[in-house]
Amino acid sequence: MNETLQLPPLRERFFRRERRSVPAARMFAAQTLAGWGLAGTERADDVLLCVSELVTNAVLHGVPPGRQLRLLMRFDGHGLVVEVHDSGGGVPHVVHDGDEGGRGLLLVAALSDKWGVRERTLGKAVWCEFSWIPEGFSGDRQPRDTMDLDDLHPESLVAVRVTDPLRGRHVPRRPAR
Repeated sequence: MNETLQLPPLRERFFRRERRSVPAARMFAAQTLAGWGLAGTERADDVLLCVSELVTNAVLHGVPPGRQLRLLMRFDGHGLVVEVHDSGGGVPHVVHDGDEGGRGLLLVAALSDKWGVRERTLGKAVWCEFSWIPEGFSGDRQPRDTMDLDDLHPESLVAVRVTDPLRGRHVPRRPAR
């Protein structure tokens, strides 16, 4: 089998475990969206807020001292995926009534179409997805790279858990715009 898999445009950046990484990650995300022709919409604002929340969670709870987090954004012309990878243990949890803080994942769940956690050998990736086919899309539709399907290894595939924080299962929060 010698098929070629076209990978969607992808941008990533590493950030330190410090509070100023949150606005830096948001700026990186805004520049990425602008580069793909996706800036200036309400949906772009939703993405930027989710980036801020996920990076804040990683800085405060996920990244061990001396380590970095990784922000990855991928757009294929139909949808956008945002992932924040950290090497910390544990899986993030959604707050309960009466908790004073920790509303970030509730915001992510409300603003994105799907979200979840993918546990990794070292740490986790918390991700959110946005269905998005922009009118007159003018961004980079060219693949960043190609990959031979023979290069995919089964051990690199991981189960994904998608949850609704209120019901314990995924339910889309709102239609794609």
